[in-house]
Amino acid sequence: MNRKILGLAGLLAVGLTAGLTVVTAATPAVAQTAALPALSELLAERVMGDPKAPVTIYDYSSMTCPHCAEFHAKVLPKIKETYIDTGKVKLVFRDFPFDQAALRASMLAHCAPAERYFPLTDVLFKSQAQWARAADPAKALAQYGKLAGMSQETIDACFASQPLADGILNSRMVGQNQYKVEATPTFILNDGKDRVEGAQSFEVFAKAIDKLLK
Repeated sequence: MNRKILGLAGLLAVGLTAGLTVVTAATPAVAQTAALPALSELLAERVMGDPKAPVTIYDYSSMTCPHCAEFHAKVLPKIKETYIDTGKVKLVFRDFPFDQAALRASMLAHCAPAERYFPLTDVLFKSQAQWARAADPAKALAQYGKLAGMSQETIDACFASQPLADGILNSRMVGQNQYKVEATPTFILNDGKDRVEGAQSFEVFAKAIDKLLK
């Protein structure tokens, strides 16, 4: 069963300011913010494949969604080999967090060096059961951030960045309003000319992609 959306207001209300802020009294927010790239760089779309590919897939996923993890582990590699690596498709990952753990994971991925975004996202999906169920998901996520080459200072600044959190939540809101995304994963093809919803097989994606390639 696919995960249904929670109210955006509810997600905003559950401790976004206090829950995501890890700045201590001894570490000013200004110093930690300096550890991050510009917000426009952090929120730039992450694209897998040739930017000029004729088919674009917007992948709306939550980092704590099991079906999303299944897609990234089992179906995306086949799509990548058949369509992305051959220049026919590009995939744009768009965050659709359901909860605080998912939001933190999305923020961490955006704070990683751009070339490590998809490798880190892949690792986070594959290890979802470990960090998402941890007593302290932020602490668990930080270990993956360090493996991606991020310093503790950068990770702390990342989790403390309210503008970054707001930007990711705004992307989710656009998905809800513009494309009527109601569950994850949801895939929008060529700006709404087709869509695939839920945990579907490679064959379902291939049929939709091939139709757009004709």
